[in-house]
Amino acid sequence: MTKNPLKEKLSDKKIILGSGSPRRKMFLEELGLDFEVRPKSVEEIYPQELQGQEISEYLAQLKATPFKEELESNHIVITSDTVVWHNKTSLAKAADKAEAFEMLRTLSGDWHEVITSVCFTTKESQKTVSGITKVKLKDFTDDEINYYIDTCQPFDKAGAYGIQEWIGMIGISEIQGSYTNVVGLPTHLVYQALIEL
Repeated sequence: MTKNPLKEKLSDKKIILGSGSPRRKMFLEELGLDFEVRPKSVEEIYPQELQGQEISEYLAQLKATPFKEELESNHIVITSDTVVWHNKTSLAKAADKAEAFEMLRTLSGDWHEVITSVCFTTKESQKTVSGITKVKLKDFTDDEINYYIDTCQPFDKAGAYGIQEWIGMIGISEIQGSYTNVVGLPTHLVYQALIEL
C-alpha cells in the first residue's frame, strides 16, 4: 500500500501543534500526521498599525515564541492565528453575547476576509504562510443571530462565527478561496509548507 507522502517526509521529525483549537487538531489528524498538542498561552497584542494579514502573521509568530528555548533539532512547532477582516477592522474573539451580536450584525449581508496565518518554527528557521478567503454572509435576522449565539456560544472564534456551524449552513451565500482556511487552517498551504521544509 502506498504510504502518506507527508508522513514519510516527516518520519524523523517531532511535530508539535502549539494550539488548543480542536479544529486545527482535527485537520492535522486528517492530513495523517503524528503530532503532540502543546498549547502555550501568550498575550495576543499586536502593534496597532498592522493591517489584515500582517496581524495574523505577527500573532502566529508570537505564539511560537515560548517554544524557542526548548526546541530540539528534529522539532517542528506549528502555531496559527485567524483574523476576520472587515472594513479595515480586525474582528477578534467576542468577549460576550453583546459583542458577538454586534460582530455578526456588522458582517451580515456583506463580504469579509478570513485570514489564517500558520507559522512553522524549527531550531534553525521560521516560515509563515497565510491563506485569505473571501466570504459573503446573508443578511441575518436578529432572531437568527441570537439563536446561533445561544446554541453555539462562538466566543472562541474570530468574528464570532464558525463556518462549520449552524450559521455557516444557513448564512454563507458566497465563498472565494479555501474552506478549511475559514475553519482555522489552510490545509493545502500547510501540506505544501511541510513538504518543502
